[in-house]
Amino acid sequence: MIKRALIVASVALCSDVALAQHPYDGLWNVTVHTKAGDCQPSMQYPLVVTDGRIAGTPDVTGSIGREGNVRVSIRGALANGQLSGNGGSGKWNGAAAGVACSGRWEAARQ
Repeated sequence: MIKRALIVASVALCSDVALAQHPYDGLWNVTVHTKAGDCQPSMQYPLVVTDGRIAGTPDVTGSIGREGNVRVSIRGALANGQLSGNGGSGKWNGAAAGVACSGRWEAARQ
Protein backbone atom coordinates (compact mmCIF):
# COMPACT_ATOMS: atom_id res chain seq x y z
CA MET A 1 0.00 0.00 0.00
CA ILE A 2 2.81 2.43 0.89
CA LYS A 3 4.67 1.49 -2.29
CA ARG A 4 1.56 2.21 -4.39
CA ALA A 5 1.11 5.61 -2.66
CA LEU A 6 4.75 6.51 -3.42
CA ILE A 7 4.30 5.60 -7.07
CA VAL A 8 1.12 7.69 -7.34
CA ALA A 9 2.86 10.63 -5.61
CA SER A 10 5.88 10.31 -7.93
CA VAL A 11 3.69 10.31 -11.05
CA ALA A 12 1.77 13.37 -9.78
CA LEU A 13 5.01 15.21 -9.03
CA CYS A 14 6.45 14.41 -12.47
CA SER A 15 3.22 15.63 -14.09
CA ASP A 16 3.42 18.91 -12.17
CA VAL A 17 7.05 19.40 -13.22
CA ALA A 18 6.19 18.75 -16.88
CA LEU A 19 3.33 21.27 -16.68
CA ALA A 20 5.60 23.84 -15.03
CA GLN A 21 7.74 24.23 -18.17
CA HIS A 22 7.71 27.82 -19.42
CA PRO A 23 5.48 28.18 -22.52
CA TYR A 24 8.21 29.98 -24.50
CA ASP A 25 11.16 27.72 -23.68
CA GLY A 26 13.16 26.53 -26.66
CA LEU A 27 15.36 27.74 -29.50
CA TRP A 28 14.37 31.03 -31.15
CA ASN A 29 15.77 32.86 -34.16
CA VAL A 30 15.55 36.64 -33.72
CA THR A 31 16.09 39.14 -36.53
CA VAL A 32 16.73 42.76 -35.57
CA HIS A 33 16.05 45.48 -38.17
CA THR A 34 17.30 49.07 -37.87
CA LYS A 35 14.71 51.64 -38.97
CA ALA A 36 16.39 54.83 -37.73
CA GLY A 37 20.02 55.72 -37.09
CA ASP A 38 23.36 54.61 -38.49
CA CYS A 39 23.52 51.10 -36.98
CA GLN A 40 23.93 47.80 -38.78
CA PRO A 41 20.78 47.38 -40.94
CA SER A 42 19.97 43.83 -39.86
CA MET A 43 21.33 41.19 -37.49
CA GLN A 44 20.26 37.67 -36.54
CA TYR A 45 20.57 36.06 -33.13
CA PRO A 46 19.92 32.42 -32.24
CA LEU A 47 18.65 32.53 -28.66
CA VAL A 48 17.65 29.87 -26.15
CA VAL A 49 14.86 30.42 -23.63
CA THR A 50 15.02 28.29 -20.48
CA ASP A 51 12.56 28.85 -17.65
CA GLY A 52 11.71 32.21 -19.23
CA ARG A 53 15.32 33.44 -19.22
CA ILE A 54 17.00 34.35 -22.49
CA ALA A 55 20.53 33.13 -23.24
CA GLY A 56 22.62 33.44 -26.35
CA THR A 57 25.72 35.42 -27.00
CA PRO A 58 27.28 37.02 -23.90
CA ASP A 59 25.84 40.43 -24.86
CA VAL A 60 22.18 39.28 -24.76
CA THR A 61 20.19 39.11 -21.50
CA GLY A 62 16.52 39.20 -20.72
CA SER A 63 13.35 37.40 -19.85
CA ILE A 64 9.96 36.41 -21.19
CA GLY A 65 6.87 36.42 -19.00
CA ARG A 66 4.40 33.53 -19.02
CA GLU A 67 2.03 35.74 -21.05
CA GLY A 68 4.76 36.30 -23.69
CA ASN A 69 5.88 39.81 -22.73
CA VAL A 70 9.54 40.28 -23.73
CA ARG A 71 12.22 42.46 -22.10
CA VAL A 72 15.72 42.09 -23.52
CA SER A 73 19.04 43.89 -23.68
CA ILE A 74 21.07 43.22 -26.85
CA ARG A 75 24.48 44.88 -26.93
CA GLY A 76 23.15 47.56 -24.62
CA ALA A 77 20.06 48.27 -26.74
CA LEU A 78 16.75 47.71 -24.99
CA ALA A 79 14.02 45.68 -26.66
CA ASN A 80 10.47 44.86 -25.69
CA GLY A 81 7.55 43.21 -27.38
CA GLN A 82 5.25 40.22 -27.35
CA LEU A 83 5.50 36.53 -28.20
CA SER A 84 2.49 34.41 -29.02
CA GLY A 85 2.73 30.74 -29.93
CA ASN A 86 5.80 30.31 -32.14
CA GLY A 87 6.43 33.91 -33.15
CA GLY A 88 6.55 37.48 -32.00
CA SER A 89 7.78 40.98 -32.61
CA GLY A 90 8.54 44.26 -30.93
CA LYS A 91 10.62 47.42 -30.90
CA TRP A 92 14.14 48.26 -29.78
CA ASN A 93 16.24 51.37 -29.23
CA GLY A 94 19.76 52.12 -28.15
CA ALA A 95 23.00 53.79 -29.14
CA ALA A 96 26.10 52.47 -30.90
CA ALA A 97 29.25 54.58 -30.49
CA GLY A 98 27.07 57.47 -29.31
CA VAL A 99 24.70 57.27 -32.31
CA ALA A 100 21.04 56.72 -31.45
CA CYS A 101 19.34 53.88 -33.33
CA SER A 102 15.97 52.18 -33.20
CA GLY A 103 13.94 49.61 -35.04
CA ARG A 104 11.90 46.44 -34.88
CA TRP A 105 12.63 42.79 -34.15
CA GLU A 106 10.94 39.57 -35.17
CA ALA A 107 11.27 36.14 -33.57
CA ALA A 108 10.38 32.63 -34.68
CA ARG A 109 10.64 29.45 -32.60
CA GLN A 110 12.75 26.76 -34.29
